[in-house]
Amino acid sequence: MKIGMIQASSQSDKNSILENSVNMAVRGKEHEVINFGVFGEEKRTYSYVQIALCISLLIESKAVDFVVTGCSSGQGMMLACNSLPGILCGYIENPSDAYLFGRINDGNVVSYPLGLNFGWAGEINLQSTMNALFEEPFGIGYPVEDADRKKEDTKLIKHINSLSKKSLIDVLPELDKAFVRAALSYDCVYSYIMEHGKDINLKRMMESMRDVQ
Repeated sequence: MKIGMIQASSQSDKNSILENSVNMAVRGKEHEVINFGVFGEEKRTYSYVQIALCISLLIESKAVDFVVTGCSSGQGMMLACNSLPGILCGYIENPSDAYLFGRINDGNVVSYPLGLNFGWAGEINLQSTMNALFEEPFGIGYPVEDADRKKEDTKLIKHINSLSKKSLIDVLPELDKAFVRAALSYDCVYSYIMEHGKDINLKRMMESMRDVQ
């Protein structure tokens, strides 16, 4: 599984902590972690809504399979992500949240509160939460005796989610052009999608919209 890792500029100082936590959690597993920032040295700042669009682009282009993200509260990023195509995002603030999301909900994005209640030794809860998230395979159901029913419910939620949302190719032209260009200007994400994304039509649209001034 390709795991993207990206957070809003407001929490750029947590980027390395988040990256280390995800890498530690998947150590020994056949996963690849790609850190997209937002890095502290970036000249521009990116809001959680702009980063949510970057996440939708990463998921919809099939450049990555899963994304770990966050903002100050984690809530705004979760809501922004769930407003965009291709995403089923869970808010995880502790290990039990993370474990149940992975086993039951089987989404493709998680949002963690990187500012709220992140005080002294906050990295301990972060690490425990990431460990719980990647502890077992996704979508296996929980508890064991209800696993089949839980998996059917999750399948239904994913189906409803896909029916109730337009494709990103349909959505992008309807969004504010300055907002879209801001997300497309983030070279770390844009370049990776251009190289690794599998949706040719989406990549062509991204290229054309980025070039328009």
